[in-house]
Amino acid sequence: MRFLNMLVICTLVLAAAAVYKIKFDSTLQGARVGKLNNELRGERDAIAVLRAEWAKLDTPARIQGLAGRHLALQPVKPTQFDGLNHLPLRSPIGPAGGDPIAALAAPAATGSVAAPAKR
Repeated sequence: MRFLNMLVICTLVLAAAAVYKIKFDSTLQGARVGKLNNELRGERDAIAVLRAEWAKLDTPARIQGLAGRHLALQPVKPTQFDGLNHLPLRSPIGPAGGDPIAALAAPAATGSVAAPAKR
């Protein structure tokens, strides 16, 4: 009987130690989650600041001012554009023998690479 009582007491002490360890580990994990949430909030704030800065830098008025100061551009004149009635007519056959999809799939010659010499 005495041995059984000692065994039960030892089991209770071990169970209490295990519960304490689980509680301690969960407290550490909770602190870690809180720290990660704070870091996440800081990163989100930094992203919001960068987006606001990007929006400020990307405004058309600012870009127009920079272009006016640093580029020698002339304003567009209405006489530079022509009407659609002056466009050339389409070929009735079309590109690649009448197959417009084949014309899209075929590689276009760019002229940047010389053709291989035939031997």
